[in-house]
Amino acid sequence: MPPLHQPTRTAVRPSLAPNNAKARQVSHLHSQLAQLQAALADLEDISRVTAVQAENIKALGSLNGALLMAASKVLGESGAGMAAAENGGDGDGEDDEMEDV
Repeated sequence: MPPLHQPTRTAVRPSLAPNNAKARQVSHLHSQLAQLQAALADLEDISRVTAVQAENIKALGSLNGALLMAASKVLGESGAGMAAAENGGDGDGEDDEMEDV
C-alpha cells in the first residue's frame, strides 16, 4: 500500500521563517525607537522654551500690574483735583456747598 499522507515541502525552510520575521520585527522596533528618541528630544527643547516663556510672562504680568497701579494712582489724584476745580471746591474730596448770600 502506498503511504496515505506525505508532507509537502515549501520553498522556504520553516526553521528560517521565524528568524526572518524576528529580524524584521527587531528592525521595525529599532526604527520606532529612533522616532521616539527624536520626539523626546523635541519635547525637551519645547519644555525648556516653555519654562523660559513662563518666567517672562510672570515678569510681564508683574510689570503690567505695576503700570496699572501707577496709572490708577496718577489718574486718581489728577482726576480728584480736576473734579474739585470744576466744582469750585478746594480739592480735598469733600463736597463744598455754596451758600446763597
